[in-house]
Amino acid sequence: MRIGPNLWAQESDIYHNVETYWGTIQEYIARVFEWRGLDEVMAEELAVLPGMDEVANLLWIAEHHDRGLYDVIVVDAAPTGETLRLLALPEALRWWMDKVYPAARQVARLANPLVSRVVGMPMPGNSVYTAAEDLFRRVDHVRALLSDPDLASIRVVLNLEKMVIKEAQRSFTYVHLYGFPTDLVICNRVLPPDVGGYFATWEASQRGYRPLVEEAFAPVPLRDAPFFEQEVVGVEMLRRLGTAIFGADDPTSVYHRGPPYVVRREGPDIVLSLELPFVAKDDVEILRFGDELVLQVGAWRRNLVLPRILAQAPASQASLDDHTLRIRFAAPPRDHPKAWRTGT
Repeated sequence: MRIGPNLWAQESDIYHNVETYWGTIQEYIARVFEWRGLDEVMAEELAVLPGMDEVANLLWIAEHHDRGLYDVIVVDAAPTGETLRLLALPEALRWWMDKVYPAARQVARLANPLVSRVVGMPMPGNSVYTAAEDLFRRVDHVRALLSDPDLASIRVVLNLEKMVIKEAQRSFTYVHLYGFPTDLVICNRVLPPDVGGYFATWEASQRGYRPLVEEAFAPVPLRDAPFFEQEVVGVEMLRRLGTAIFGADDPTSVYHRGPPYVVRREGPDIVLSLELPFVAKDDVEILRFGDELVLQVGAWRRNLVLPRILAQAPASQASLDDHTLRIRFAAPPRDHPKAWRTGT
């Protein structure tokens, strides 16, 4: 929908999205549920996995980017928990497609005729597997776009309130965990210093929290969005909000750059460093499976595929200092044919 000159807004149709990206798979799952005795309507409802509507909405980012019709795409993300689940999904799907999917497809190809003939259970055909592959490619494409610091950034918006700040810190940690770039933190609905009266105590509380937020999220810069005298609705109020936050600066500029993790040689060893702000040592668990490093931070897990040079290198030490997880690996000798030499 066109809002004004060079400005469009979209509220996507959930049913259209699910049918487009999940329809073939949903149809097969529904047949299985019907085979198990569920009625048709219930089977159709249960065949839509929880969160698939949000995933389908996320895929619109890639659709708009690939068409090349827009200079900037702004996504008003869902509440923290839902957004983090979506950001984690591409990596979880990648692991499943790499480790489980090939074997599952081969088993299904061999067992399909026997299972269908003996027990009558519907088995997935090539169209179902093709649809799954297509869905994975689309989701993985979105992951690549969102994790490219030259194309995308996440901006954390918070209110200057204790619980909201804590939640924003948690989001900031998990965004770093999954390697998505964050370039700005915006304090929302900030009261003016001369507000007085009923709001004076509230303003004083905000003023006390702001330097703590600035320190906690450093080096990511901080900007303020004022609490206006009216709701931010319409183009004029959006323009006022944009001017208040960015002034004469370009809102599409990248305000902070930093790699999700760094690998460098330190003496005889190689050290992998990953920023994990607001995390205590007891919150982190590290597991190693071949060329995969599994990082468990609270309830969230990331499977990090190690660079080739570290795939066969034993991990000798791990530490969490100054919000940075450092994992030390015993490096091969520099004259080894696979020795790591770049220094960055």
